Amino acid sequence: MYVNGYIIAVPQAKKSVFIAAIKVFAEVAIDFGAIEIFENWELEVPDGEFTDYRKAVQALPDEKIVFAWVVWPDRQTGAVAHEGMWVDPRMLAIEEMPIDSKRMILGGFEPIFSYRKDIENAD
Repeated sequence: MYVNGYIIAVPQAKKSVFIAAIKVFAEVAIDFGAIEIFENWELEVPDGEFTDYRKAVQALPDEKIVFAWVVWPDRQTGAVAHEGMWVDPRMLAIEEMPIDSKRMILGGFEPIFSYRKDIENAD
């Protein structure tokens, strides 16, 4: 597997606009081979003494942090998708993406450990 991860700041007032855009993003990513997409909205993001999520993306006071990742079957699939997704007509049709992409932190990762409790059989 291969994971693209990113951290962004989104204006709190634009949460619904962001969700509409990421729904399109998710559909396109799945069509390009993504296995899973996680988009997570800030609930508790403490300020750190030296560094933290807010400092990392230079978040403004009215912005919330989104911590997200896309799981691909392999690095090649992710690379091909990255090239094709941004010229896909569905992505180009997104009227507003309420983020400053210059402040986004992103990267590609090789999973080294994963654990998931089976929710259906959980006690």
